[in-house]
Amino acid sequence: MSFSAEFDERRVAVADDVTLRVRVGGDGPPVVLLHGHPRTHTTWHRVAPLLVAAGHTVVCPDLRGYGRSSAPAPRPDHAQASKRAMAADVVTLMRELGSERFAVVGHDRGSYVALRLALDHPEAVTHLAVVDCVPIVEHLDRADARFATAWWHWFFFAQPGKPEQAIGADPEAWYGAHAPGKAEAMGPQNHADFLAAIRDPDTVRAMLEDYRAGLTVDREHEEADRAEGRRVRCPTLVLWSARDDLEDLHGDPRAIWRDWTDDLRGGHAIDSGHHVAEEAPDELVAALVPFLGDM
Repeated sequence: MSFSAEFDERRVAVADDVTLRVRVGGDGPPVVLLHGHPRTHTTWHRVAPLLVAAGHTVVCPDLRGYGRSSAPAPRPDHAQASKRAMAADVVTLMRELGSERFAVVGHDRGSYVALRLALDHPEAVTHLAVVDCVPIVEHLDRADARFATAWWHWFFFAQPGKPEQAIGADPEAWYGAHAPGKAEAMGPQNHADFLAAIRDPDTVRAMLEDYRAGLTVDREHEEADRAEGRRVRCPTLVLWSARDDLEDLHGDPRAIWRDWTDDLRGGHAIDSGHHVAEEAPDELVAALVPFLGDM
């Protein structure tokens, strides 16, 4: 499956300096799908048609700074790449598309945006599903040598200048773009979109700014949430990849999410590597559809 004629590609202005590329398809209760790094919205090309077939309107944007969406100029505090700014983009996008309330599904970096949406805009988010994620502060609270070794890229990407130089020397090699079987596993349309993104130095810099914001302004926002007792009020589903390392590092992620949610609806591991939407779309949709069924 891939994005087909039933999905319209649009560009929607959401802020003075930000226009999002977005694909929209289907008819029914709206669901927003938010991708991770270094993907674009096309990572959902196998999932989105299945959710449309299940009766949903599906909205897949490139997050600000990713893919073909705008990349605001970096600021010293990295706030232009904060999850708060990205979440506000999504709220504006959905209002422009005619939806005041919607469900959100996030993977990887997109899960941090989805969490920020649910915390900052509880009136808008009906359901929250996170895949391969716990809050940033929970990772950092547990950042021992094992975590730092496995997730070293968080700390390298936060360095000024050096990661741009390292990635820019050969972005396709850095991201393993031509590893055997990768193009087929991703799907040709998705792989081509991924290549275009990583070949653009401005997009690479913007994706790195996402990580710099994660360790600074995003961390501050989550610490404030925790100190003030702010929690996710809507139904929440937690999913993770059985063949990735989240559970190995932190144990059952649901135990962590219980401290952040009022209505945790469970969840489970999916037999997949990290990129669940590409590797196990049927299993992912099988978990999402009943969760979203009471919209």
